[in-house]
Amino acid sequence: MTPPTARTWSRRGHTPVIRVRGRSQRRFSIAALACYRQGERSRLIYRPKRHLDHKRGGRRSFTWTDYRDLLIAAHQQLGAPIVLVWDNLNVHKDRRLREFIDTHEWVTCYFLPSYAPDLNPVEGIWSLLRRSSQANTPFTDPDHLMSALRHGLRQIQYRSNLIDGCLSETGLTLTTSQQQHQ
Repeated sequence: MTPPTARTWSRRGHTPVIRVRGRSQRRFSIAALACYRQGERSRLIYRPKRHLDHKRGGRRSFTWTDYRDLLIAAHQQLGAPIVLVWDNLNVHKDRRLREFIDTHEWVTCYFLPSYAPDLNPVEGIWSLLRRSSQANTPFTDPDHLMSALRHGLRQIQYRSNLIDGCLSETGLTLTTSQQQHQ
């Protein structure tokens, strides 16, 4: 992973350079849910995954079972029904995942328009992560990258005001049918 760069300094006339070894081989994937519930603090539930067989032609992203397991864990952790607002990633529209969602009444799914990253609060989370724990950091090995990702996500997870900001930045109205009936 090429490290994102942020502001830095150097002597006048010398451009700062971050040297990194190797090239990106997409060894890691992270799935995250930004969760909102009326009257409670916002939550971030995430799962990082390291792809060990990426060089032998193995999958370089989450499978539908990984997303299914994330939804089950989120449902158990939140203890409430889940309304998903997902982007149009091909795995999100997988037939088997759709069947799983359709057979469980505790999960409802809506899709964002075709290309609308500005409506996806998780994009704000990724932006915060890139600008904080990853900025100007050349990672020495995959374990260093994974620990930095976990640390950065944990810092965001503990600050619900950051998650609230990412949710409100979308401009979407956060209401439920119960509120509308009151």
